[in-house]
Amino acid sequence: MAEKVLLGIDIGTASSKGVLVSPDGRILARASRQHETSYPHPGWVEHDAESVWWADFLALARELVPAADGREIAGLGVSGIGPVLLPADADGKPLRPAILYGVDTRATEEIAELTEEFGADEILRRGGSALSSQAVGPKIRWLAKHEPEVYQRTEMLLMCSSYLVHRLTGRYVLDHHSASQCDPLYDLQSRTWSQDWAQRVAPGLALPELAWPTEVVGRVSAQAAAETGLPEGLPVTAGTVDAWAEATSVGVRQPGDVMLMYGTTMFFVQVLDEVRPHPALWGTCGAFPGTYTLAAGMATSGAVTQWLRNLVDGEFADLVEQAAKVPAGSRGLLMLPYFAGERTPIFDPDARGMLAGLALEHGSAELYRAALEGIGFGVRHNLEAMGEAGGTAARLVAVGGGTQGGLWTQIVSDITGQEQQVPGETIGAAYGDALLAGVGTDTAVDPDGWNPVARTVRPNPEHTERYEAYFRHYRDLYDSTVRIAHFLAGEQRAADERG
Repeated sequence: MAEKVLLGIDIGTASSKGVLVSPDGRILARASRQHETSYPHPGWVEHDAESVWWADFLALARELVPAADGREIAGLGVSGIGPVLLPADADGKPLRPAILYGVDTRATEEIAELTEEFGADEILRRGGSALSSQAVGPKIRWLAKHEPEVYQRTEMLLMCSSYLVHRLTGRYVLDHHSASQCDPLYDLQSRTWSQDWAQRVAPGLALPELAWPTEVVGRVSAQAAAETGLPEGLPVTAGTVDAWAEATSVGVRQPGDVMLMYGTTMFFVQVLDEVRPHPALWGTCGAFPGTYTLAAGMATSGAVTQWLRNLVDGEFADLVEQAAKVPAGSRGLLMLPYFAGERTPIFDPDARGMLAGLALEHGSAELYRAALEGIGFGVRHNLEAMGEAGGTAARLVAVGGGTQGGLWTQIVSDITGQEQQVPGETIGAAYGDALLAGVGTDTAVDPDGWNPVARTVRPNPEHTERYEAYFRHYRDLYDSTVRIAHFLAGEQRAADERG
């Protein structure tokens, strides 16, 4: 009998990754592809499903399948950015570019409209989350209002993972976790679609069948096998949103576990033993049957450091080395990292970045450290909101590209006063996809032991004490400047309209 392996592929905001993994978690091959994200208007963030999602999937599958080298690929798991809205026709063909997750803020009016229509308290009670730019429901209504010709042709509401599953198997299915971010269409208590509200938000549209990310929902068709190089009949699990696949990859499965994902944006997933709605966070289903999570997400993180890198025309390694020499507090600089609005816990698409305390003696090193500290203060703000909801952060697990180098994670531990565990493998969601496929096909060996901790980041007590005052002023800075930020955000939109 041939040795078995598992395949996981994830489509991210700026890149896609795939891994071929043994049943005990050893990575046998890996591949990645970079891609572009479209920003056609202020507040609009989109991907073309064919040229980004499917093209990346094809490239990764065609590279990784030969690496199996005679071993049997026992299962395929997929994930992608989400929640997103991809309207498609009856054949699953996209009708417009996909509207991305909370970084796309076009549906501000529809958020207010639906909140008024259904009631903020009832929305939170049913779905576990207040409506925000993260929710899919307001974007569906935006589509119906602003692109009615597209809406009238729409037969399927797809996300990144469900689009891939449909292309591979022909099934129109969505995992429970992704569905729970389709507020206000999903009832978190009963774990079913809220059909009464769905018909008012998405009239005439059939919603997908629901499944858990670990469930095998179909098999690779002959046509998909010919396109991708995958074996015909290969079991495919339901897939999910990338952050939840990544949390799975690092063992964030028990109540009190929290994943901090350091990437283009900062994302948090905390496992709960019961539904704990909080108006400043997202309450969702977890990746495993019967589980729940609290989630949070900052609109920018790595995106701010990339902006700074481009601004000063420097290299990341040099900027990190220089910033590490700057004392805690960046010599009196304080940054609000709201360069694309902010998601949790303030839900303000018109928030804007601020830099307080700037003086002539400050240079690129101070600016870079202030950016990392500003993101760190945002992390603490979100963790405190999770604590208010009753979700105690017993264990923090750090993942993502931002864990490399050590400075960013150290600053976050110093600001929060909490340890962070960094696992041995931080490749991300694709690794979790392979694990979910392994669970779904009964192939994975000891899922809890796949990815042991490689190092622990411990806070520096002196820095933690120093950051206390900075954090208080961080909180005050937003409140003190919000009217200015909103005015400037309006000016930016007006400038774009004028061309």
